[in-house]
Amino acid sequence: MPLTSLHPTATEHKVERRNAASGAGAALTPLHLWHLASFDAPTVALVWASSFTWAVGTHLPPQAAAVIALGVWTVYVADRLLDARSALRHDAEYRLRERHYFHWRHRKVLVPFALVAGVAVAILVLACIPVVARERDSVLAVASLAYFARVHQRELSAVRGRRPFFPPMITKELLVGVLFAVGCALPALGAAWAAAAISRWVLMGCVAFFAALAWLNCHAIEQWESEAGPEPGTLGGSDLSLARLAFGLASISLLAAVLLCRAHPRPALLLAAAAISALLIALLDRMRTRLNPLTLRAAADVVLLAPALVILVAGPIAGLVR
Repeated sequence: MPLTSLHPTATEHKVERRNAASGAGAALTPLHLWHLASFDAPTVALVWASSFTWAVGTHLPPQAAAVIALGVWTVYVADRLLDARSALRHDAEYRLRERHYFHWRHRKVLVPFALVAGVAVAILVLACIPVVARERDSVLAVASLAYFARVHQRELSAVRGRRPFFPPMITKELLVGVLFAVGCALPALGAAWAAAAISRWVLMGCVAFFAALAWLNCHAIEQWESEAGPEPGTLGGSDLSLARLAFGLASISLLAAVLLCRAHPRPALLLAAAAISALLIALLDRMRTRLNPLTLRAAADVVLLAPALVILVAGPIAGLVR
């Protein structure tokens, strides 16, 4: 369905009113633009994919890095444009954030670039990715389609009066966390499968921790951006539960890192990085009222880059130990 099927005048009027109310058009920092243009997700994906391959003693091939970066960026652009289109069509602007308006304002530029990126991904996959890896990646592609169905089915269900076909417990945050972590780990999983069984399970454990971290990131953002969230101290409350979730994940990650540090120093460092990211999310939650919402949202993705810093600082030591 074309993204421009809305009445242009009415849609642009809504966007202009929202921009005037929010002060959009003010000078944006590089950090803000990094987030608004959806460059944050590909950056995090490349860092995680490189970290997973580093953990198994190999490196991320350039063609795989290109597929991951372009593929993730294309998916995020499409997702945000679909969100914007749906909300504007059904007068549900309360669900939109600055990133959605940014994508909608610049859709005439973003859509062609996203199409080119999608075609480039297809060419790279067919020309450079081995058949075995392609078959494995196709499973992730099907899961990604399920993600889009789950996320955007609410609008279709509301319009058509149909019942959603996914259970409520399968939330957008959960799907994003699992799909994002698994997608980043695919190159490393392919290499680890030829190694000893213990290495495979260690890597899969790291992937599980990073999926939980990605879920925590999405959950925190959802809490921060919610206009009418639950009361603090309840299961969804930001003041109590989010901090407990972050500290719980950090504690388990650190414990696992300590247990693995001698036999598997590189995966242990990745788990330590996951713990650092979780603690930084808790810190951002504590500081959320003192930060600009756009800065807070961008910072939530910056803290996911902890593996790059950990590997840069402690990686050479782990290499000597190993």
